[in-house]
Amino acid sequence: MNKKRIAIAIPASVVSDTPHLREKTSKIGFIGRAAAIFRIEEIIVYSDNLHVNQSVDMDLVATLLAYMETPQYLRKKLFRLRPELQYAGILPPLRTRHHPLNRRAKDLKLGEHREGITLPTSKEGTLIDIGVEQPALLPKEKLIANKRVTVKVVSTKLPRVFVELVDRTQITDYWGYLVTAEKQPLGQIITQRGFDLIIATSRLGTPLKGVAEEIGERWQKAKSILVAFGSPSQGLHEIVRHEGLKLEEMADFTVNMIPLQGTETVRTEEALMATLAIFNMYFPL
Repeated sequence: MNKKRIAIAIPASVVSDTPHLREKTSKIGFIGRAAAIFRIEEIIVYSDNLHVNQSVDMDLVATLLAYMETPQYLRKKLFRLRPELQYAGILPPLRTRHHPLNRRAKDLKLGEHREGITLPTSKEGTLIDIGVEQPALLPKEKLIANKRVTVKVVSTKLPRVFVELVDRTQITDYWGYLVTAEKQPLGQIITQRGFDLIIATSRLGTPLKGVAEEIGERWQKAKSILVAFGSPSQGLHEIVRHEGLKLEEMADFTVNMIPLQGTETVRTEEALMATLAIFNMYFPL
């Protein structure tokens, strides 16, 4: 099955206007929740200031978003203790289908998908922690330890649960987002990734009402869609201008999603929620 793949691009400086790590963590939690609510497949964190080393902010944003997306039962094994996670406890749970609450092997269902982490191999194959009391067995395959995998339960006859590997992109349910930290600027990302439809959000853009029908036609045909957002201090026009580019030449549509806004500025996380909510009504996300 070929699903429509929708990605969002957010700047590394999305937390630059927030001084304390606790508030930064809360803001990133809001972004992660918005992405999951509207079934975003990928979050691209891009470099939006070519004159500043943004590696610290980029790592913080990407790490916290990836931590949120990881099922709770895998987090301690996949994430070592690090300063960025000091306030991870305030991140809201995603409650997506790949974050199951069931922790008992006897309640697993045949055909159920789970995220897991590979454990040391046995004579029979690879043991995988899928968040229940005992590891499941992936028979006849030897995988390296501590690798995250997606599996399907193929036998629930206790005492041993058997699973098989699956491609997460083939799962019909929404299965979380991938996080991509790109140290390249937005223009290079757009050029290299080859999205079928690129929508830039900007206060200087055309109100959605004026281009909704045209976007809808392109949306239906597109398999990969990118929706890009600016930073707290710079809009997308300014950001790509530093690359010597024009936004209108890069994006298929530049859209003002909040016309007649009542505030002088709209924060990135606010624009994200507003934009995705409106797109969810106009177009099938």
